[in-house]
Amino acid sequence: MLRDWLPFLIYALLAFAIPASMIAMSFAFAQRPARRTRARTIPFESGVSRGQMRAQRFTVSFYLTAMLFIVFDIEIVFLYPLAVQLHALGWFGFIELAFFVLILLVAYVYIWRKGALEW
Repeated sequence: MLRDWLPFLIYALLAFAIPASMIAMSFAFAQRPARRTRARTIPFESGVSRGQMRAQRFTVSFYLTAMLFIVFDIEIVFLYPLAVQLHALGWFGFIELAFFVLILLVAYVYIWRKGALEW
């Protein structure tokens, strides 16, 4: 009985040990500043100080592109199980895969022609 559950136990232990070790190492190797100044507490991105945070408005095309990315990303995730079982499904699986990719391609061309990918 334990032999059947051993891979799951190993996976669970690794799933817990890897993030825990990363957190422990970040505390162990963190450089503590001698004194905290305002310049050291302000978050920065790519080495450029942002200074004061201000409200920033994004255009609708930004949100549309983000939603399209999520939709296509989720649809691509559905290809993985089909690709894994493609040999077992035979020609039916291949035709189903080709039809699914064709639908994705038509949708991609449609949003490209409508200008949804233009910033």
